[in-house]
Amino acid sequence: MSDLDKVLAHIDADFDNALDRLFQTVRMKSISTDPAYADETRACAEWHSQDLASIGFASEVRPTPGHPIVLAKNHDATGTKILFYGHYDVQPADPLELWDGDPFEPKIATLADGSKEIRGRGASDDKGQLMTFVEACRAWKAVTGKLPLPITILLEGEEESGGANLPGFLEAAKPELGADVAMICDTNMWDKQTPAITTSLRGLCAEEVHIHASDRDLHSGFYGSAAANPNHVLARILADLRDADGRITLPGFYDGVPELPQSLRDSWAKLNFSEAAFLGEVGLSLPAGEKGRSVLEQTWSRPTCEVNGMIGGYTGDGFKTVIPAVASAKISFRLVFNQDPHKIRAAFRDFVNARIPADCRVEFTEFGSGSAVAFEVSAPVFQKTQQALSDEWGKDAAFVGGGGSIPVATMIKEMLGLDVVMAGFGLSDDRIHSPNEKYSLTSFHKGIRSWARVLAAL
Repeated sequence: MSDLDKVLAHIDADFDNALDRLFQTVRMKSISTDPAYADETRACAEWHSQDLASIGFASEVRPTPGHPIVLAKNHDATGTKILFYGHYDVQPADPLELWDGDPFEPKIATLADGSKEIRGRGASDDKGQLMTFVEACRAWKAVTGKLPLPITILLEGEEESGGANLPGFLEAAKPELGADVAMICDTNMWDKQTPAITTSLRGLCAEEVHIHASDRDLHSGFYGSAAANPNHVLARILADLRDADGRITLPGFYDGVPELPQSLRDSWAKLNFSEAAFLGEVGLSLPAGEKGRSVLEQTWSRPTCEVNGMIGGYTGDGFKTVIPAVASAKISFRLVFNQDPHKIRAAFRDFVNARIPADCRVEFTEFGSGSAVAFEVSAPVFQKTQQALSDEWGKDAAFVGGGGSIPVATMIKEMLGLDVVMAGFGLSDDRIHSPNEKYSLTSFHKGIRSWARVLAAL
């Protein structure tokens, strides 16, 4: 038997113990957003640090102005240096009455089809996911006496509450975080049988706009047509943001947005994605974005402009005939490739200002920005990871795009200069952030085996 075969056999034999260790950390209420759980959050960090120390890592619980970060290193081996990122904090469990049991007392549930899932807060996001990597390291150490590669593990304690202290930590600890590649296990499979590597994430630019007209709400019978109506002004501006073909009309908006590389287009075409099923799940049937673009292109590789909320005038029960003094909207732009969020914000504000009547005024509030991130899948580390995942699951691992944002991936690329392999084993129905969060038992088991193969491949 090869070392890898022995490691995989050990993972299978030790799986009950791996499950017990996962249950131990899920029981800890590491709710980073609620100060009432600060002590339990720190206790969770210390548990993970001690666990990593038990398998040969030099591990520390490093303080930040908020919750601590676990930094663990084992560089006894030579070869490709890996920086692995995960987060040990979790979302609040509210509303508790919607859970089938105690969210912090994990259990195994058997479904009608015989499959099993781990239920508990953090089972998928991100304790179950990060422990797949740790357990793979544990198995290599148990079988061969050492890790196959030099590995640094960074576990954050504030991902679910904004991650405000991570950039400063990365900057300060940069000399200690040198690596050849970063790994993140906080993403999903393509489906229950098909592993996936997320190779791109969209950036974000978010704005709130308030349009003011009269100094108070007005009686529409006395002032109708004579007085500027902020609702009308706002509606016209928002309507102008897209043309009849769904393209966004801000000047320079598509600067830095190339056509999709043919290699990715071909890869996505093999996924057998059903646009009808995707939209049908939410009661829709017609794609609403740029004409001539597939749904996968629209959600993975094209920028968006979405109105996330609008309000103005009377919105309570019954009817009130007023012309409002102010109307507001929240607008977000999902960005791709090399779009500059600061230029997008400036273009949006110029666009609005150019459409404001002389006796109205506008106010803007910024709600964050971040650049998109994408990685070249032809790089050897992506190819080797894809092959290792394919070997474990018996199906070719898919290279997929991500419609949302994972800020830490952008930070690692921009601040540390590393490519990031995002290979996770979550499923789209894991109910993360919701009651009855779960993680497939198969995802946990084969996730451990997958990382063992990836480490061997690298």
